[in-house]
Amino acid sequence: MYELVNAWFRATVRPTLFQVALLTGVFASAHAFAQEYPARDVGGWTVAASKDKSGCFMTRTYEGAGATSLFLGVDVDGGNRLTVLNENWSIQPKDQWKLTFRLSRGGYSDHPVVGIALDGKRGFVTNFETKFPTYFAASRTLYIYRGDVPVEQLSLDGSGAAVAELRRCVDVFRANAAAGPEGRSDQIPKDPFAPDAGRKSKD
Repeated sequence: MYELVNAWFRATVRPTLFQVALLTGVFASAHAFAQEYPARDVGGWTVAASKDKSGCFMTRTYEGAGATSLFLGVDVDGGNRLTVLNENWSIQPKDQWKLTFRLSRGGYSDHPVVGIALDGKRGFVTNFETKFPTYFAASRTLYIYRGDVPVEQLSLDGSGAAVAELRRCVDVFRANAAAGPEGRSDQIPKDPFAPDAGRKSKD
């Protein structure tokens, strides 16, 4: 059983204020969505759908101290979020930090993140511009620093194939959203304003 974190948030960065609202933070069993998109292993990563079907995740857990878990999620609307968790970290939920992220090509200095705690691990969640998954896919390693303190160094081997599959997963739900409802539900009465609208009156 694969568990994926679905951490949705909006972030506003100001010169002296970083505000983050976590809309939801839940774990979802990937097999629950097997009918529409079954979880699959690609390049050492697991790709699966988010619980509310508004996006997909790719994830990997690394060997070593604290068993670091990394999640990269992409939403149907093109947004993304990166979550990194570790059993040993003391960061608290809603803590606000600025971390530096380095990829094989370029990086992000003093990037705002927010603390999160899930499934016995603590870590952070953040988002990037829409091209971040492309940069992620083209990189071999992700380096994370808190100032001069190294936070993590994670191999991204196989991320190219996994990101490609992640996008295919998102396309499944994007297509469903574009198609709209298949038809009028039979639970909706013919005249919902009729006195007996509490009963089905489709005839």
